[in-house]
Amino acid sequence: MNQPHASAALLSSAPAASVRIGVGAVSFADVVAVARHNARIDLDPRALEGVAATRLIIDNLASDANPHYGISTGFGALATTFITADRRAQLQASLVRSHAAGSGPEVEREVVRALMLLRLSTLMTGRTGVRPETIAVYAALLNAGITPVVREYGSLGCSGDLAPLAHCALVVMGEGDVRDAAGTPMSAARALTAAGITPVVLAEKEGLALINGTDGMLGMLVLALDDLAMLMQTADIAAAMSIEALLGTDATFAADLHALRPQLGQAVSATNLRRLLAGSPLLASHAGPEDPTVQDAYSLRCAPQVHGAARDTADHAARIAERELASAVDNPVVTLDGRIESNGNFHGAPVAYVLDFLAIAAADVASMSERRTDRHLDASRNKGLPPFLAHEVGVDSGLMIAQYTAAGIVSELKRLAAPASVDSIPSSAMQEDHVSMGWHAARKLRRSLDGLGRVLAIEIMTAARSIDLRAPVSPGAATDAVRRVVRTVAAGPGHDRFLSPEIEGVVGLVQSGAVRDAAAHITGTLG
Repeated sequence: MNQPHASAALLSSAPAASVRIGVGAVSFADVVAVARHNARIDLDPRALEGVAATRLIIDNLASDANPHYGISTGFGALATTFITADRRAQLQASLVRSHAAGSGPEVEREVVRALMLLRLSTLMTGRTGVRPETIAVYAALLNAGITPVVREYGSLGCSGDLAPLAHCALVVMGEGDVRDAAGTPMSAARALTAAGITPVVLAEKEGLALINGTDGMLGMLVLALDDLAMLMQTADIAAAMSIEALLGTDATFAADLHALRPQLGQAVSATNLRRLLAGSPLLASHAGPEDPTVQDAYSLRCAPQVHGAARDTADHAARIAERELASAVDNPVVTLDGRIESNGNFHGAPVAYVLDFLAIAAADVASMSERRTDRHLDASRNKGLPPFLAHEVGVDSGLMIAQYTAAGIVSELKRLAAPASVDSIPSSAMQEDHVSMGWHAARKLRRSLDGLGRVLAIEIMTAARSIDLRAPVSPGAATDAVRRVVRTVAAGPGHDRFLSPEIEGVVGLVQSGAVRDAAAHITGTLG
């Protein structure tokens, strides 16, 4: 990406109704449109001509008496075993069946759709040697809304996401389990028949081409970046609400102060905070010399530095993802000059590292948010608010245990921040003796971002109550717009009540982008 900030650039307007797949890279927006909004796939006819031309190379090598890896040999540690022509269709089918060995809960529909789109994009480069008719069936599955059942465990991130991709390839063969467009579980054979799709009998090289890639971890990275773009804007909103409610200052967010340290993400966050706090009567109410506060606590004053570092980490991850989207990952690969070469491009290290980096950023942003929540509840630090924001102190507990919930999530996020990418474990009789664990890095990042959203929701709910308790002095227009949205799912101050549904209601507002949108309606698009 050439834009200065991934967190802003990834925000899309209305998703595309269809996405054309050709030789070039798909975009971040394409992945989100197909994975989350069911955009249809349109295959570029000229790219399909290139696919057919490459297939002729594979067909010629298949008739060669000399062995060629993946075409007339076994795989992995069995790469030296020659397979006669009459057994090669069985070889490809056996490869897919044996590699579809996942276990555990089903992976989310959006992840499977992203994975399939990215594999399809690589197949359309013409570098894998598959037949056009195989690609057509793969695209037809996406367009019919048929989602292969992929299990949580099975990928070591090398050679790419073998097991998850194999579950998808199995469906191309008319085998395995799926969910149809309505989410109903059924056999692949039944779903394909209902959709009018004829299963594929895989030819030489096709089994390998369908399962050899970083598509699962990459798809989850792109989806995570889309989520993080919204969550970082929400983090700035939460911080702004806390700064107001805790009678902090916006003076430390002045542009010239942040220009002294030209970190790009930090400047974006500080700009957001200035816009969110502009014209706040709450800030103005204590801005005179009578205010005894010398400086705000770090969790208030340093929000741009932490939120900005997370943005810059996302920018780095977006650059890696962009390069991976432009890649043709397969082994062996058909080069532009027609050679068939084994390679190591399937190794997921570049993607795995940034997935781990993002989990660190998510944990730290959540940790700062939880500290702000705690300040609201502590009568020694909240500048005149009741302990725990309770209605009747001693009888009511207020939001005491909401902070416990946030603290428990933050503790979990700290554990999830431990990198998966350093945890290589050998496989395939030591042929694959160093693996990336990128799939696992992606899976834990999804949990991390879910936790971050929940911690921010608890801060926003808490800050909204603090703002209410500052009445009759009012907040700024942007933060008040958020407070009003919160009040549609969580009541204001009062006696203790069943709190969990209110927390879940605000979580829903955060995760849907409603909190971000409420503020942006006043400020304009946030960075």
